[in-house]
Amino acid sequence: MHRATGARLLADAERAAPGVAVDISAGLGPLRMGAACSVVWTAYEDRRIGFAYGTLTGHPERGEESFMVHLEPDGTVRFTVTAFSRPAVWYTRVGGPVVPLLQRAYARRLGTILRRLVRT
Repeated sequence: MHRATGARLLADAERAAPGVAVDISAGLGPLRMGAACSVVWTAYEDRRIGFAYGTLTGHPERGEESFMVHLEPDGTVRFTVTAFSRPAVWYTRVGGPVVPLLQRAYARRLGTILRRLVRT
């Protein structure tokens, strides 16, 4: 789903697992901004699947984010993004209240993309 947003995703492994390093970057050319993370936990279960990663040095934020897909007994599919963070570099500190709005918009975009990917 990250790749479908236009982000570049580099990972140490094909599948999320604790300790796998992940670098997600967005933007063009010299304006591309990277976000280094490490997977901290995964869930590969019958009715839910997902993972969480924590930020590494150089990430613009300091925190963790999880992405979970749940299959409810009635067949409803729910996608949940949970994040907590604080600024780690000057430009996210300057961004103040705008940064959480951008994070929320990106999470909504991921949900829209995931919905589209599942339908195709």
